[in-house]
Order: sequence, then C-alpha cells, then structure tokens
Amino acid sequence: MQAIATWAGGYRTVLDDGRTHRITVDLPREEGGESAGPSSLELSVLSLAGCISTIFVLVARRRRLAFEAMTVGLEAERDDGAPTISRVRGTFRLRTKASAEEVATALRLTLKTCPVGVLFEKAGIPVEITSFVEHG
Repeated sequence: MQAIATWAGGYRTVLDDGRTHRITVDLPREEGGESAGPSSLELSVLSLAGCISTIFVLVARRRRLAFEAMTVGLEAERDDGAPTISRVRGTFRLRTKASAEEVATALRLTLKTCPVGVLFEKAGIPVEITSFVEHG
C-alpha cells in the first residue's frame, strides 16, 4: 500500500494510492477550507464504515449468510478541545432471511477483524454499533 499527498492549494490535498484512485481532502468552510472533499478525519470514519461493510460481506459469504441490503451509518464524536475522535456510534442495518443470532455472530466477527476497526481499537477509540435486522 502506498499513499501520496499532493497539496492543491488552500487546505486541499489530493491523495493518490499509487494505483488509479484519487480523492481530495479539504477542511469544511467553517474551518477555513472550501469543502472540496471530506476532511482527513472524516475520511478515517468513512474508511471505518467501508471496512465494516466490506468485511461483513466476506464474513457473510464464508458463513453462507445471504442478505438483500446493508447499510452502515456512523457518527464520530470529538470532545471539545480534543485533537481527534473520542468515540464512534453507529447503526448496522441488514435485510435478510437469516436469524438475528446469525447476523449478530457475523457482525461480531466483522468488528473483530475489520482492519480499520482494529486501528480505532488500538487508538483507544470505542466503536459502538447497534444492529437492526429486517426480515424480507
């Protein structure tokens, strides 16, 4: 894995993964940026949501847990004056015919193995996810 950051003026930076993907990060307008993309801190929360979704698909396939729809919604909190995120709370919504117990097991395994989630855990940032299963 590689990351190349190129300043693009103001608070904008273009990030390149050295393959074919680029994303612009910027500060919100209220912090002096132009809001040309998520902030780097927001990108870390977006990465966590994406990781949970991706790893859940891997776990579900291994466990033969079929589903029709999934949504991961996260909200990160930062205490006043804190340099970074202090906690993340979120919801995991799945439409499936599987039991709530099967989903809970797959989600537990997902949260245990999601590499971005492991980074949050090692940083001492608690991640609390509430699961909702819709049978359809």
